[in-house]
Amino acid sequence: GQAPQDGRGRGQGPRGADPLALDDHTGFVSIFDGKTLDNWEGDPAFWRVEGGAIVGQSTEQNPVKQNTFVIWRGGQPADFELKVEFRMDATNSGIQVRSVQLPPGPEIGKWVMKGYQADIDGRNRYTGQNYEERGRTFLAMRGQVTRLSEGRPPQIVGSLGATNDLVAVIKNEDWNEYHLIVDGNVMTHILNGRVMSVVVDEDAQRRRLDGLLGVQVHVGPPMKIEYRNFRLKKLPN
Repeated sequence: GQAPQDGRGRGQGPRGADPLALDDHTGFVSIFDGKTLDNWEGDPAFWRVEGGAIVGQSTEQNPVKQNTFVIWRGGQPADFELKVEFRMDATNSGIQVRSVQLPPGPEIGKWVMKGYQADIDGRNRYTGQNYEERGRTFLAMRGQVTRLSEGRPPQIVGSLGATNDLVAVIKNEDWNEYHLIVDGNVMTHILNGRVMSVVVDEDAQRRRLDGLLGVQVHVGPPMKIEYRNFRLKKLPN
């Protein structure tokens, strides 16, 4: 390669890229006030605000029969970054982006979403992956960079590290920060500063380039999920 124009040679070492700044919230806007579900809609049987967090909870007495969601009504972002902290104890949850709300029906109820999901589960088998709810299912497992094209399963085009190394940064039953970068047809899931999965969606028939945001309570055993500090930064198209 060419020597730098300012006269500095390689003897001073490579400059490289700056590390990701976890606490840099420049340009981010809060989309949850920490006190109410203003601008959010979901089944009040399962969703409430408590301790500065949106809490989704099911119990033995109040089970979830189908996956249910609380949906942000502030818009349908296209290209954006989202930062949100979560804490969970069991079962499964996830953050929906570029999604749609399905029409209510007796089989699914009223609050059902379809679309890309930043997955979370209590055993951390799936946390960090990109999953398409009610769609193409597993788009990129934790540690994978994948390319999606029409009529084919996802193709692995790169590795982000061993899944055991990546899972080591996830805190069990404690607060974790998801940072989602959704830009064009590329979706990057970052958890506690580590990139967990990247999807390049070139399936023009099935991809979505904008849509609703929401979070999930999953069917199954009793569970509790908490989300706080939702911050959204819209990116220029």
